Amino acid sequence: MSNADNQLVEPVGPPTSKITSAISHVVTDLGKNGIFLALIAVVVLFSFLTNGILLRPQNISNLIVQNGYILILAIGMVMVIVAGHIDLSVGSVAAFVGAVSGVLIRDLGVPWWAAILISLLVGALVGAWQGFWIAYVGIPAFIVTLAGMLIFRGLALVVLGNTNIGSFPAEYRALGNGFLTDVFGEFPIDPLTMGVAVIAVVAFIVQSVRTRAGRRTYGQDVEPIGWFIGKLVLVTVGVGAFAYALATFKGIPITLIVLAVLVLVYGIVTNRSVFGRHIYAIGGNRHAAELSGVKTRQVDFFIFVNMGFLAALAGLVFTARLNLAGPKAGEGFELEAISAAFIGGAAVQGGVGTIGGAIIGGLIIGVLNNGMSILGIGIDWQQAVKGFVLLLAVAFDVFNKRRAGSR
Repeated sequence: MSNADNQLVEPVGPPTSKITSAISHVVTDLGKNGIFLALIAVVVLFSFLTNGILLRPQNISNLIVQNGYILILAIGMVMVIVAGHIDLSVGSVAAFVGAVSGVLIRDLGVPWWAAILISLLVGALVGAWQGFWIAYVGIPAFIVTLAGMLIFRGLALVVLGNTNIGSFPAEYRALGNGFLTDVFGEFPIDPLTMGVAVIAVVAFIVQSVRTRAGRRTYGQDVEPIGWFIGKLVLVTVGVGAFAYALATFKGIPITLIVLAVLVLVYGIVTNRSVFGRHIYAIGGNRHAAELSGVKTRQVDFFIFVNMGFLAALAGLVFTARLNLAGPKAGEGFELEAISAAFIGGAAVQGGVGTIGGAIIGGLIIGVLNNGMSILGIGIDWQQAVKGFVLLLAVAFDVFNKRRAGSR
């Protein structure tokens, strides 16, 4: 027999079945990216309501800088929630670590870089303290972190002497409000920012093409080529517009660089590492994970060590942005981070959630805050709207689970 005789010929279905399959792919893809579409809808709505002010280059840059610490916390919080826990102490830990860094720099004369490293270590130790009570003593995370919220808020007051301290070195302040710009000289459009955007788009396209080719190789269904190309074009246009806005203002915010590194690292950890798979296994069914050999106590412990580290980083970014360490810093941070995780698709029962979803959830909160502030809406109504959005997000999650169960 010839090689041609050995080849399997894929049956060609009627045009109607092809159209139906294509529509099914598009609908499924839209469902998976519903939170991203929600972000686009919120941006479009407030762009219209604010007469375009929301999308001005300065405002887009400020949106990243002003919400950077919440996005950092959301990365750690979604991992905590996926594992079936909650952390109510992150705001107090951020305030405490910010106070420690301020005292180290201003009162003890510690170099700014050493103060940052020591502060991050303090945050990890705080996480280890809470992780010990949760993982090895068996006290519920809600109780431990509620106690931590009170303990570290009190310690922040003690460290600061119940006063504000400020005026930090420029290198330290750059962590919260610095920009990477004019590296190649002064230009109306920063070439470094646009160059980074081009690299990011090319990397995304290459990865998408490789993923699609891999699925076809293993005989898996792939989306229609037209829809695939359309998504690549939309992403390219979106990234290009975002980069252009930054390039025409001050360039790349240092906070954005920190966020990009965190998203890349934690995306790999949650999707491609054994530790990440164990987190999802514990959140899905703790007892089954234990029977499968997962060391649940160790995983829980390091989840909270990581959360303490990220809370410390968020506290440093917030303190650097304000150029001030105060006892009231960090109030409400935990609620914003938890809201970002749930709005981004994390399940209340655990086992479901992504880093990207948490970032998008945080951006939705940031756009809501920014848009309503531009419109002059009071903080009272802002809180009410964000609470309503959170309620809708969780209700949608519950609805989807019930529908899946009925099927």
